[in-house]
Amino acid sequence: MASPAPNLTPDLSTLDLDEEIRRLKRERNAVILAHYYQESEIQDLADVIGDSLQLAQAAQKTTADVILFAGVHFMAETAKILNPERIVLVPDMKAGCSLSDGCPVDRFKAWKARHPGAVVVSYINCSAAVKAESDYIVTSSNAVKIVNSIPREQKILFAPDKNLGRWVAKQTGRDDLVLWQGSCIVHETFSLRKLEDIRIAHPEAKVIAHPECEEPLLDRADFIGSTAALLRYVENDNAREFIVVTESGILHQMQKRAPGKTLIPAPPLANCACNECPFMRLNTPEKVYLALRDLEPRLEMAEELRARAQVPIDRMLALS
Repeated sequence: MASPAPNLTPDLSTLDLDEEIRRLKRERNAVILAHYYQESEIQDLADVIGDSLQLAQAAQKTTADVILFAGVHFMAETAKILNPERIVLVPDMKAGCSLSDGCPVDRFKAWKARHPGAVVVSYINCSAAVKAESDYIVTSSNAVKIVNSIPREQKILFAPDKNLGRWVAKQTGRDDLVLWQGSCIVHETFSLRKLEDIRIAHPEAKVIAHPECEEPLLDRADFIGSTAALLRYVENDNAREFIVVTESGILHQMQKRAPGKTLIPAPPLANCACNECPFMRLNTPEKVYLALRDLEPRLEMAEELRARAQVPIDRMLALS
């Protein structure tokens, strides 16, 4: 009887994961791109930390042979679209996005067909297939600028985030935007009642919110902006306390850049960790290590789809 194959997987508890990941980055000529919503341990290992626009720009500029994207699936797809010859790794392929999942390309194409001649503006939180059907890709950092660049007489479809779309319509005066009815499972869970309770307990605190939040919460905000814009606001504003209405992963960078300020995460409606994105939190340092060690899981994409999806992304980057 043949002896069983040896177990080649090491006991990860015996490893200094931080050092092993840094070693593998050097050996693989790899770069780690991490979103602000990742666990703090992963943020501290990353070469670039940013929001969707910053990470897309970093992916466009990198000279690394391997890109490990510590974020969610659509973000890694964007890196692959911009880097067809490079290896793009995702620590956990199940790290998806409710906005992307709620906008399947077949339904999107049918929606688009009902509005012939319209310009299609899609939030970057969508699949490569939806990007390929779009005229412009936007992020929360540049959506207002890009929508303002489109002639006012031109009909615009905006997908998949209705809350971001409604906010963009208000900022641009384009109240004729046709909105896909999608939303982020994290940003739609914040409780207005609990926010008001926190404001009573912290009357000097400023409320800062991501535009993916629902309109009643945005109406209470002192500042609304992308994840990167919220970070800059906390860093530069004179206030000492901030109620932060977005995914709580951003607090790690806020605390590092503004160590003397008090940061209060906005609570969700339920007594849960619903202000943490469950998809973002699928990535762990252990999975980062294994992905760099094995160069798997790799994100692959058909060239025809990749080339079509790159067109609206290039338009976004040129305007950003």
